[in-house]
Amino acid sequence: MLFHATLDANHPGGLRVGGDGVTKTLIISKSIRTIASLMAAVLMAGTLVDGVDAADGGKPAKELFGAMSLPSDTAPTPVGFYAKGCLSGGVAIPTDGPTWQAMRLSRNRRWGTPQLISLVERLSRDAAQKDGWPGLLLGDFSQPRGGPMSSGHASHQVGLDADIWLTPMPDHTMSDAERENLSATSMLKKNAFLTVDDKLWSPARAKLLLRAASYPEVERIFVNPAIKKKLCDTWTGDRTNLGKIRPIYGHDYHFHVRIKCPQGASGCKPQASVPAGDGCDKSLAWWFTNEPWAPPKKDPNAKPPAKPRPVMLSDLPKACSAVLQATSVSERDATFRGDGGSTPPALARSPEPASPASAFAPPSSIPVPSTKPAVN
Repeated sequence: MLFHATLDANHPGGLRVGGDGVTKTLIISKSIRTIASLMAAVLMAGTLVDGVDAADGGKPAKELFGAMSLPSDTAPTPVGFYAKGCLSGGVAIPTDGPTWQAMRLSRNRRWGTPQLISLVERLSRDAAQKDGWPGLLLGDFSQPRGGPMSSGHASHQVGLDADIWLTPMPDHTMSDAERENLSATSMLKKNAFLTVDDKLWSPARAKLLLRAASYPEVERIFVNPAIKKKLCDTWTGDRTNLGKIRPIYGHDYHFHVRIKCPQGASGCKPQASVPAGDGCDKSLAWWFTNEPWAPPKKDPNAKPPAKPRPVMLSDLPKACSAVLQATSVSERDATFRGDGGSTPPALARSPEPASPASAFAPPSSIPVPSTKPAVN
């Protein structure tokens, strides 16, 4: 039996289902409309030919997801793994809030799960009220429908990752131009190997990082190894959550917050838990050897490596095809309103139909030696 399902444009809430030449319209309630939409998209996206999704047109997944300017009108949930998945029903953090401002608005990467957006707003509020931090400058979260990005991240694909600058928020609302052109400040000392610049570092930054790590829903936080060492050497407070703060390449001007898979998100693949302890051990000392920074040895007899194959839609969880093809929801309706944030009217668009169109992944995605003591 050949079965098909589409949304009926002539009947609000209608789902057209059919088989063996018979088609009927089912009128469904608004409360389950997003579920029906996702079901219909799953069925429409179910044709795979030799492992290649017929809907991708041969385009890499990063092009397909990068072309989506609005989120899917489906239930909010992460799909897949942090570095291999997508975001269903994404919500945006407002561009401005009482204790945050979003940066690089042109990238359209301030989307996430409701759990992530709520966590970031809470962190901004707690850091201001309890730690004296002026406010957060927000970097990249995820794209409206998650998925691979054309630049900058290997992870940030499922709406559970957020980059936050180590530069405090200024005392005025920045213009779009300021948000595009202001440079974040590296915490590293110039012309020195993995050394935090004490003229730039401050106890307030340490409090901000430990505040972020204190929330139970936070899985881990990525920072530069030099920043991790500074925390290990100087933090005199409760070190219970210090182990969540993990050293990684880069991350000297921002920190990367990653939260756990939300409860009930069966399609979300979790990452292995961080090792026990505060992380101020051999796993950190390894970063201060030559090994992590040495270029890979070249075999003069080896053939030139093949060009990496781009990630295709068919490489992602099957539900990502449904997310990509689902109808859109307007930015105004999809903007999270948990803490009084605002989005300028120019950014609030009316609904439009969806058209098909690198913070780091776990260390397995980067060429580090096998002798690395622990997994980040």
